[in-house]
Amino acid sequence: MVESLGAILTILIYILLIILLVVGIILGIKLIITIDKVNVVIDEVMDKITSLNNFFGIIDGISNKFSLLTSKITDSALTLVSKIGNKILRKGEDDYE
Repeated sequence: MVESLGAILTILIYILLIILLVVGIILGIKLIITIDKVNVVIDEVMDKITSLNNFFGIIDGISNKFSLLTSKITDSALTLVSKIGNKILRKGEDDYE
C-alpha cells in the first residue's frame, strides 16, 4: 500500500511538473509576442520623435536668426543714438568755450 501510494504521488508530481512546464512555455511565447509588439510601438515613437526633432531644429534655427537680427538692429540703434548724443555734447562744449 505504501509503495503504491509512493508511486501515485511520484506520478502526480511528474504530471504537475509537466503542467508547470507547459504553462511556462505558453507564458514565454506570449511574452515574446508582447515584446515584439512593444518593439514595433517603440520604433514608431522613435520615428515620430525624430520628425519632431527636425521640426524643432528648424524652429530653433529661425529663432536664432531672429535673435541675431534683433541684436544687430538694437546695436545699430544704440550706435546711432550714441553718435547723436556725442554730437549734442560736443556742440554744448563748444558753446562754453
